[in-house]
Order: sequence, then C-alpha cells, then structure tokens
Amino acid sequence: MLTCTGLGLGALYFLVASGLSLIFGLMDVLNFAHGALLSIGAYGAWWAAGGNLPGAGRSGFGFVLAVAFGTAVGTLAAVLLELAVIRPLYTRPREQILATVGVGLATPALLSAIWGSDARTFPGPAALSGTFPLLGAAIPVNRLVLVAAALVVLVALRLFLGRTRHGLVVRAGVEDRAMVTALGIDVRKAFTLVFAIGGAAAALAGALGGLYFGSVDPGQGTSLLIFAFVVVVMGGMGSITGAAVAAVGVGLVQQFANYYTAAGLGDLAVVVMLAALLLIRPRGLTGRLA
Repeated sequence: MLTCTGLGLGALYFLVASGLSLIFGLMDVLNFAHGALLSIGAYGAWWAAGGNLPGAGRSGFGFVLAVAFGTAVGTLAAVLLELAVIRPLYTRPREQILATVGVGLATPALLSAIWGSDARTFPGPAALSGTFPLLGAAIPVNRLVLVAAALVVLVALRLFLGRTRHGLVVRAGVEDRAMVTALGIDVRKAFTLVFAIGGAAAALAGALGGLYFGSVDPGQGTSLLIFAFVVVVMGGMGSITGAAVAAVGVGLVQQFANYYTAAGLGDLAVVVMLAALLLIRPRGLTGRLA
C-alpha cells in the first residue's frame, strides 16, 4: 500500500518535474511560473468535471474530457507566457526569473479571487475512486492512472528529444542559435513548442493531482513546485530520465518516512536525501539531457 502510494506521488512529481526539466535543459530557462501552469490545469479540469463543459463529468469518458480540457488550458497559458513574458527576456536571465516569480505569485491570487481560497472537492469518476486487492493490500485505482500517465509522458518526451526533427532543432538551437538560424530554421517557434510541451505536462499533473488529492486549491501548484525542483536537481539539471528516477525515490522516501515516523518528517527526509546525493554527485544522478 505504501509503495503504491509512494509510486503514485512520485509519478505526480515526475509529471511536474518533466516539463520543468525540459524547459531548463533545452532553453536554459528556470521557470518559476511552472506551478502556476499546474494550478491552471487543475482548475480547468475541476471546472470542466463540474458539468460546465458539455460532455465532461464524472463518467469515464467525461473525466478524460475534463483532463484534456485542463491540459489544453494549461498548454495555452504556457504558450502565452512564453510569447509575452519569456521571449523578450531570453538574453536577460535575472529579469526572466523575476518575471516568472511574479507570474507564479499572481496566478494563485487570481484563482483565489475568482473561486476563493478554500480547497474545492474534485469530482473524480466513480470508476477511479475504488481500490483493488494486491498482495493483501487495498490499492487505490487512481494511483495506477498517475503511474501510467507518467510512463506515457516519459516515453513521449524521450521520443520527442531523440527521434523528431523539432527535438533535434531545439537541441541544436541551444548549442548554436546563430548557426541554426542561418540555416533558415526559426528557432523561436521550436522554443515555443518546447514551452507548450512543458506546460502541458504541468497542466496534466494539475488535472491528475486533483484526482490524487481529491481536491484543488490555489496554492497546490506552489507546494508541488518545490518538490519538482528537488526532483530536477537530484535527477540532474536537464535530464528527463534522471528526473523520473529521482521522482520515484522522493515519492517513496516521503511516504515511508511520514508513515514510520512523525507526520511531516517525510519532507525533512527528502531534503536530507537531496543534500547527501549532492555531496556524492554534485551534478545529480545523470547531469545530462537524456
């Protein structure tokens, strides 16, 4: 039971960290507004699942439609963020950080102003609210959904980076933007695509996070972003595979520590694990984009 819960939490961390790692690894952008994209995706899915979107609801197909809507809204927000805030500041990293921090603080405040600061119950489908027996333990079905989504995202990102033209263009653009531009390739469009993919991963995490926690609240993205940064640093800045491995470790350590010790010590255990890893491997588990 603890292992499955930890894997589900680790899958959620990976969904958040994968987009963060992708954007930093390919574009060298530390996006502190990433948690805001998660919150937007979470509220988009919650709004749609509440019956406000035709066809969406608590049925299986309706839930998929609600998650797709939340992911689409978060992706659109990511594109707008890149075009309006990030693109003019690509050569000014300090202003970039300040701008994304500002967006990350403003978004929860905006969500609170619209829907209030209290947590809202997430209307998950009945099919995903039950449990199934495994080795004598009752395992929540929604944990499997998170793990499956994380595996799909991991495979898709690796294929994008290694097998697609856009992935190769972005990687080349990071190494030598002037040369790629001289070849007639618009690197800006490729960077916008990367930001959209990273935002989609964050929004998907928000939508499925509502299923995992059973509710959504304006500060959910900010709290998950902290652990996402831990996962990115532990996995190696810019490494998708490293982020996946680190996310599993963080989720399991946090769950087991919280269960076998006092509540809240799981967070401390994660910090201790991060410090120990960086003392042994300063660049994280891999330290490369793969």
